[in-house]
Amino acid sequence: MSDPAPTRLRLHRNSRLLEVAYADGSCYQLPCEYLRVYSPSAEVRGHGGGEPTLVGGKRNVNIAAIEPVGRYAVRLRFDDGHDTGLYSWDILRELGANQEAWWARYLERLTEHGMSRDSDVATLSALPKKYTPKG
Repeated sequence: MSDPAPTRLRLHRNSRLLEVAYADGSCYQLPCEYLRVYSPSAEVRGHGGGEPTLVGGKRNVNIAAIEPVGRYAVRLRFDDGHDTGLYSWDILRELGANQEAWWARYLERLTEHGMSRDSDVATLSALPKKYTPKG
């Protein structure tokens, strides 16, 4: 663990934000949707490098519970049933520090795949056209 524990970890249920503050003065307001779609779980991150699995339809997801895991992480239990990712202090800081760029990339990928924040189903217009050989 390279980053110390946050000095404040507060869930704002109504606004669906997790506030994470550190002793160095940095403070992040992380939307539950962002935390869910960038979950550190194997289901989302996979076992290799590259971009995480694209998860749509999570605009209204909230955190149902926050459970400490030792002195290095928390388990976030989302109200959609997802609860397998452990959010270490390093991961929470990384999510905060990269929030703007990663959120923009997420929105871009949703558009590329014909998905939305309200639906995890791709629209038919986004699917590849059927190849028809000429001749």
